[in-house]
Amino acid sequence: METQEFTSMPRIGDKAPEFKAVTTQGEINFPADYKGEWVILFSHPADFTPVCTSEFMTFATMEDKFAEANCKLVGLSIDGLYSHIAWLRSIKEKIEYKGMKDVEVKFPLIEDITMEVANKYGMVQPNEDSTKAVRAVFFIDPEGIVRTMIYYPLSLGRNFDELYRVIIALQAADEFGVATPADWRPGDDVIVGPAGSCGTAEERMTDSDMDCKDWYFCTKKLDKDTVLEKILKK
Repeated sequence: METQEFTSMPRIGDKAPEFKAVTTQGEINFPADYKGEWVILFSHPADFTPVCTSEFMTFATMEDKFAEANCKLVGLSIDGLYSHIAWLRSIKEKIEYKGMKDVEVKFPLIEDITMEVANKYGMVQPNEDSTKAVRAVFFIDPEGIVRTMIYYPLSLGRNFDELYRVIIALQAADEFGVATPADWRPGDDVIVGPAGSCGTAEERMTDSDMDCKDWYFCTKKLDKDTVLEKILKK
């Protein structure tokens, strides 16, 4: 009888697993080197593959935009450092995609030949592929806590507008003590948490600052400029 393989992974709210690694930008001690900053740690299946190439070009092009939101990017695949360097050089010198060309990837790309980091983060999903990392994305806050995880199969490229939306929404929720509804973007109404008592619920229904459809569903305005001024670096 075959035994089912299970891949462990951190959960939302866990401390991000620690590791030291060699990268294309030198050695890193994760997440200690990034204390005080948000980080997107993401994996890709392999160097010199087309979907991954399109993703790295997009991430690199958007790196400054993420940096303005106090967010650093860290990539990983189960490839060696020299493979990483050759691939990134090829991207810069040869690849043009959706108007992007001469793209230089400046964020670190982790060498993980031993799969140590990939296994700590559950990036290897045996039923998908036992020798390649899936397209995992971990959003880690300034205290080193995992706040969001998104997993994509090998064949599906990531939605980068959504990745940016997530990093802004997480910070907005923290900063203003609210929740963000479906498809939220800065400037949209936000959700006010449910009332904790009957009296509070009744007060909420008549609060002029809120739009309450019922005691459990209340929204309020949150100006786009107010959100972005708090989150984006000047």
